[in-house]
Amino acid sequence: MPTKKKDVEENTPPTTGMLAKSRETLRAACERLNIHPDVFEELKGPRETLAATLLIRMDDGSRRAFQSWRCRYNDRRGPTKGGVRFHPNVSLDEIETLSFWMTFKCAVANLPFGGGKGGVCVDTKTLSANELERLSRAYVEAFAPFIGPDRDILAPDMYTNGIVIAWMADQYSWISGQASPSAITGKPLAFGGTNGRVDATARGGYYALRYLETALALDPNTATVAIQGFGNVGFHCAKLLHADGYKIVAISDSAGGIYDPSGLDPLAVMQHKHETGGVKGAKGQGKTKEISNAELLELDCDVLVPAALERQITLENCDRINARIILEMANGPVSPEADKKLTEAGQIIVPDILANSGGVTVSHLEWVQNRSGFYWDSSRVRDHLKTTMETETQSIWTLHNEMELSMRDAAYIHGLRRIAESVEARGTPAYFEGS
Repeated sequence: MPTKKKDVEENTPPTTGMLAKSRETLRAACERLNIHPDVFEELKGPRETLAATLLIRMDDGSRRAFQSWRCRYNDRRGPTKGGVRFHPNVSLDEIETLSFWMTFKCAVANLPFGGGKGGVCVDTKTLSANELERLSRAYVEAFAPFIGPDRDILAPDMYTNGIVIAWMADQYSWISGQASPSAITGKPLAFGGTNGRVDATARGGYYALRYLETALALDPNTATVAIQGFGNVGFHCAKLLHADGYKIVAISDSAGGIYDPSGLDPLAVMQHKHETGGVKGAKGQGKTKEISNAELLELDCDVLVPAALERQITLENCDRINARIILEMANGPVSPEADKKLTEAGQIIVPDILANSGGVTVSHLEWVQNRSGFYWDSSRVRDHLKTTMETETQSIWTLHNEMELSMRDAAYIHGLRRIAESVEARGTPAYFEGS
């Protein structure tokens, strides 16, 4: 029995924001594939979400409260997996939406994981190193019963770097009373991390784009690229593409950006950022000028790489987006409404659940290595990542052409088929009616 819109509306609690819009994407995919209603019923909301207030002793002796969350969206394909985000704008809706996307991202990459996500509403720039450590350990202490290597696996996200993850892993091992490296991935190498994890998210997107070069008529020797967001993902994406001949014409961070039609060297820009705290003022190959993040998005270039925050391209600015190809290295940088208009205009969007799935793919390898106690070198990790990204990119590109879908819809359908199989394998009404 296929999913029907009327059934969905009658049995779905009202919500607003990103999760509600993501649910509509899911509903459309279920209808397109005639997926059994049981599948939508299971995926329309998270399996469980926990909220906690973290009370931290500050360096001046005062106490401060921070709101935090952890969501396990769906675990039909395995333990949930997802990062922990420290950001002042984190909200419950964002965390549940990110965990929804992680559910599909893991399915797209064909990993034995479901989707999870966590976050703390905090501006880490206002904390000392000691306060940040207390907050990191408090998060794990609050959610310890919720997580674990066979239940919910944590990972880094915005403003949770290697040292933060090391504190979290150490705290979980202390609480559990035994070394438990596979409960948290993205760890430093000396703490049980894996080779190839640092640039895995960017490298995955790079492999997907390179694989699509012929289909997208991209020539690395002439193609121009603009990158919004110059953190770990944006920097490594720029570095990999630049090394292959792509001309990086614009780079930005949270404070603004720079543009040089003659090209920018990502290594030099990062060196400038380390020395000054931002990319503004860095010099390119020609006449470099400062631009805003909004101006970067609207540049005339072949490839636009949003690698910052969600909802950077919306109905308000999508008509001014000139890039022929958008490689989504951030989570949800294009709103559903903008996605539809850009697709109708003929622009290609390589969706986040494919483009940035390299991070969770290599996190899975870290989890496997932690459980086996046998560790791989960088070449083996990258070979596995390349094979995975190319295989799934080809499958999604084929669906995109055969079903005349956007790449995003094709990616959701690709992941949905795998999730549906795991749900239906446990029995549908047709099975129970016949028993």
